[in-house]
Amino acid sequence: MKADIEWVERLADGVKRKIRITFLGKGKMKWQTKRSDEEMWDYDTPPTSEDWDALEAKMEALYNRRRESFKNVELVRKLRKDSGA
Repeated sequence: MKADIEWVERLADGVKRKIRITFLGKGKMKWQTKRSDEEMWDYDTPPTSEDWDALEAKMEALYNRRRESFKNVELVRKLRKDSGA
């Protein structure tokens, strides 16, 4: 089983925000976000277009290093298109 995809970004207010993507299988994936000033993970807030951009860039880099499958790269592109972001 492959590891989740994670990254941390710093928001305009200086707070760190961690983003985690989990591939669930059957064409589904789960977004999770957590701000450093909050205790609980957020599963409900939809990803922004910047989040999608970052995920696509990370997926392409992982695919080029042969650490991610092309199937998951295509899945991310399809789900982004379906979400309208």
